[in-house]
Amino acid sequence: MSTFDTSTETLALYAMGLLDSEERTAVDAQLRISAATREELALVTGDLAAFALTADMHSPAALMRQRLLKRVSRERKSAPLTQPAKTESATPFAGYAAQVSGFAMRNESYADPVAPRAIRRSAPEEEEVEHRNGFAAAMPFVSWALAAGMAFAAFYQYNARVDAYNKMNAMSAEMVRLQTDSHQARAVLQTLTDPMAQRVTLTRDSAPPVPMGKAAYMPEKGMLTFIGSNLEPLQPYKTYELWLIPADGRDPIPAGTFKPDEHGNASVLMPELPKGIPAKAFGVTVEDDGGAQAPTMPIILAGA
Repeated sequence: MSTFDTSTETLALYAMGLLDSEERTAVDAQLRISAATREELALVTGDLAAFALTADMHSPAALMRQRLLKRVSRERKSAPLTQPAKTESATPFAGYAAQVSGFAMRNESYADPVAPRAIRRSAPEEEEVEHRNGFAAAMPFVSWALAAGMAFAAFYQYNARVDAYNKMNAMSAEMVRLQTDSHQARAVLQTLTDPMAQRVTLTRDSAPPVPMGKAAYMPEKGMLTFIGSNLEPLQPYKTYELWLIPADGRDPIPAGTFKPDEHGNASVLMPELPKGIPAKAFGVTVEDDGGAQAPTMPIILAGA
């Protein structure tokens, strides 16, 4: 039994139900003891299902075709062409029929010429019977192939529907994320630009505030604004003085004096300056009340 042929062609005929009882019993025994044969049968079954779904018909292998034709031929030979003879118990007229048959054998001239034609079939009728027998032998494979094809088609449609559903959910989640990001961006922009927003600078309590100044200058028009913060208190009779340092290398130009308040804040707004002088930098020095025409070192604030 272990040496029985279990090639791909044999397993294909086994899957289609075209083996005789002896061959099928041998394949069943081989399947029980061989895992490799079971795996090969599973592959052959899947190939047959895929074959049933293909649009183009493909010719089977030569050996498989020969075995299939041989099997169909056996089915044709085994198909009865005449009605089986009835036994005496089948009908009460069996004895009378036997007497008539014997009388016909003794006297050939009494024989009904129609009877041989009823028993024997003409060549077209035999071909039709053989065609029906071959079609009947192939019917199990056709039905199995159609069922497998419908199952695979339903499985493919289900997977396609699940994939489309997952893609739609992913797109919906992405749209929600983009809308959330857009809403957050608009909120950030509104917070930064709204004039009613409260603006606070946070620092460590232990760190002393750093003196700072911010200047805005338009050289074509000679327009200048300066705002200072966290400035240290001055000694009596002292003042801060702002200087414009020209880009062409000329001497620094006085740009106004100022004293901070109790919070260290001060400003210089629109001092009298010549027009058309580009600035290289700005600086702040401590001078005597009334200011000076040249800066007194050191420069305590500077910015270019």
